[in-house]
Amino acid sequence: MDTHMKAAIYNPYLDTLGGGERYTIFFCTTLAKFGFNVDIEWRDKNILEKLKNRFGIPRLNNLNIVDSINRGDGYDLCFWVSDGSIPTLRSKNNIIHFQFPFKDVNGNSLLNKMKLFRVNNIVCNSYFTKGFIDKEYGVNSIVIYPPIDTKKFKARRKENIICYVGRFSRLTQAKGHNFLIDAFKNLTQDSNYMDWKLVLAGGVEIGVDDELKKLKKKAKNLKVEFLESPDFSTIVDLYGKSKFFWSATGYKTNEKKEPQKSEHFGMTLVEAMSAGAVPIVYRSGGFKEIINSSENGYLYDNISDLVKITKNLITNGKLTREMSKKAIIRSMDFDSKIFEKEVLKLIN
Repeated sequence: MDTHMKAAIYNPYLDTLGGGERYTIFFCTTLAKFGFNVDIEWRDKNILEKLKNRFGIPRLNNLNIVDSINRGDGYDLCFWVSDGSIPTLRSKNNIIHFQFPFKDVNGNSLLNKMKLFRVNNIVCNSYFTKGFIDKEYGVNSIVIYPPIDTKKFKARRKENIICYVGRFSRLTQAKGHNFLIDAFKNLTQDSNYMDWKLVLAGGVEIGVDDELKKLKKKAKNLKVEFLESPDFSTIVDLYGKSKFFWSATGYKTNEKKEPQKSEHFGMTLVEAMSAGAVPIVYRSGGFKEIINSSENGYLYDNISDLVKITKNLITNGKLTREMSKKAIIRSMDFDSKIFEKEVLKLIN
């Protein structure tokens, strides 16, 4: 590929350091790998270092932070993460990415239709997101699943640890930390399970307010550990030694009416699976695309089911080991190499 190709990247949420930002930075490193010089619009020049530390991504020479990409004007390619609006893009190859399943935002307006004439491709992170985007904007988007660098995660000597990784915020999704604490309290009231620990890890940079204080108060006198804005190596270690991965994202919300509150895909779920943590997650959103219940993990419908499934696995070590192996195998379907191939098809 021509090494003089220039790409412009825009993501208004970069400093939240969440799954969509991991998607964006992997898109950048993939373009750089294919020979692009990549300009990322952002005001804080230290953002690359923050992304590198959070997601374990090596710094590449041809990634640059710039004040403005001018909506792609003068670039060969523009990758724009939408906040629900459709921008007027001016590069040779314009790609809009939706990481949220936007609904009721007047997406199908005449003005948006005119702007979409300049857009070559619309990309979604899951079929869950695609379903809402296609209906809202009157488009036919393509799905490129988020990249998981599965080789960086390894199962280690497992300990009696249940983990969840997801930012401590109320930005959009209902992450459900409080429900996980309720479930853990329920689990450990039984003396047979008192030697277990729940570890909740996530970013605290944006939108936390007093949410974390409330969670810590709720978890008082329980074996619950909080890891605030952990670096990548800490997360790798946590997945490696955890036996189970829990999630209650989207719990007690209506995913048809408020799809943004469900998990749009579930990158931390797949990372945990690649390290052999058996997933037990709420049946909603993108989780249903990753887990075939009882084949490579478990989908639950209420907190009592979550506790019941966990107890069954704890008392059946053979089943837990089998499910751990199946989770690892399933995680390979979302490996970053597959993402790179899909991106290459897109830009060609």
